[in-house]
Amino acid sequence: MLHTPRAPLAPLTHIPREIACVADYERYARERLDANAWAYLSGGAGDELTAADNRRAFERWQLWPRVLNDVSAGHTALTVCGQPLAHPILLAPVAYQRLFHPDGELASMLGAAAMDTPMVVSTLSSIPLETLAQHAETPLWFQLYAQAERAHTLDLVQRAEAAGYRVLVVTVDAPLAGIRCREHRAGFALPAQVSAANLAGYPSAPVADGVFAQCSVQGLSWADLDWLLAHTRLPVLVKGVLHPDDARRAVRAGAAGVVVSNHGGRTLDTLPASLDVLAAVVEALAGEGEVLLDGGVLRGGDVFKALALGARAVLLGRAYLHALAAAGALGVAHALRTLREELEVTMALCGCATLADIGPSALRRPV
Repeated sequence: MLHTPRAPLAPLTHIPREIACVADYERYARERLDANAWAYLSGGAGDELTAADNRRAFERWQLWPRVLNDVSAGHTALTVCGQPLAHPILLAPVAYQRLFHPDGELASMLGAAAMDTPMVVSTLSSIPLETLAQHAETPLWFQLYAQAERAHTLDLVQRAEAAGYRVLVVTVDAPLAGIRCREHRAGFALPAQVSAANLAGYPSAPVADGVFAQCSVQGLSWADLDWLLAHTRLPVLVKGVLHPDDARRAVRAGAAGVVVSNHGGRTLDTLPASLDVLAAVVEALAGEGEVLLDGGVLRGGDVFKALALGARAVLLGRAYLHALAAAGALGVAHALRTLREELEVTMALCGCATLADIGPSALRRPV
C-alpha cells in the first residue's frame, strides 16, 4: 500500500500548556511543515555532528551558584554596538522564512517586537528589507552576504542604511553552501512563492568553474572586509568566526566585534561547537571588540552560560523558527518570553542581579 503523506496542520492560534519550554516547539513545527521545508530547517552539513554538538556543548557545563546575594534590583538591560537592549537575546538571521509560515519574516519581527528583541534580517529574506523596516516596531540589524559584484554588495548596504537598520552583520563563513545530505535526500527546492526578495533585480551570480573558483566569486577576502568597513557608517559585526586569530584581525581592521558561530553546523561538519571556542575568542580580543554567540541556544540557562564565558549577547536560530512554524508571531513572542524568564530565574538563583555579575566563576565543568 502506498503511503500518502499527511497534509501539514494549520498554525496554532493559542499556546497549549504542553509547550512548557522552547524545545517543545520542535514537534509542533514538524507537524506543520512539509518534508521540503523540514529538511531545510533541520538539516546540517555532512553527518550533522557539529549541529548536534552545538547543543551538547551547553550540557557540558554546570551552573555554580552563589547564595544570599541581594538581587532585588536585578535587570537584564545592556548595550550592544551602542544599541540599548532590554535583554541579551536577538533573533539570528535565517533565510527564506516564508518556507515556515505564510507571513515569514513579518511574523518573526512582530513576535520580536512584543518582547523588545532586535531581529537580524537575512540578505536571503523572503520579504524585502524595506518592507520589513516600514512595519518594524523593534530594532532591525541587517545580515550581509557578499555579492559577486561589489556594486551589488554596496547597494545592499546602502539600502539597509537608508531603511534605518542599525548594525551590519557580515557573514564570512559561508562562501559556499555546505554539503547537506538531508536536503539532498529530500530533493530540497524553493517553492515558487518563496525567493530571496532582496536580490530581485540583481543579475544572477556568474557560475564559476569548480569549488575554489566559486568560493572566490561568492566569498569575502580580508581586503574586501577593509573595503566594506570603509563604505558603511554602521557598526559591523563579523559573523562566522571560530579562530581567535581571525577575531583579533577582524576587530583590528575596524569591526565592532564578532559573532562566534559555525553557521548552525550547516556549512562544514566536525567544526567545534560555538560555545567551546567562545572563551578563547573573548580572551584574544581582551575587550577590544564585542563578542556574540550563535548556535545551540535553547534555554535561558544557555544564555547565562554563554554570558559567563564572555559573550555579550546570543543569537537564537532554529529554535525561534520552530516557534514561528508552530504558531506564527505568537509562537515567536512566547518563545522569547520563555527564554527571558528562564534567564532571569537562572540569574536570581545564581546570585547575579545584573548581566555584569555573570562571570566564569558562575560555571563549573565536571572533570
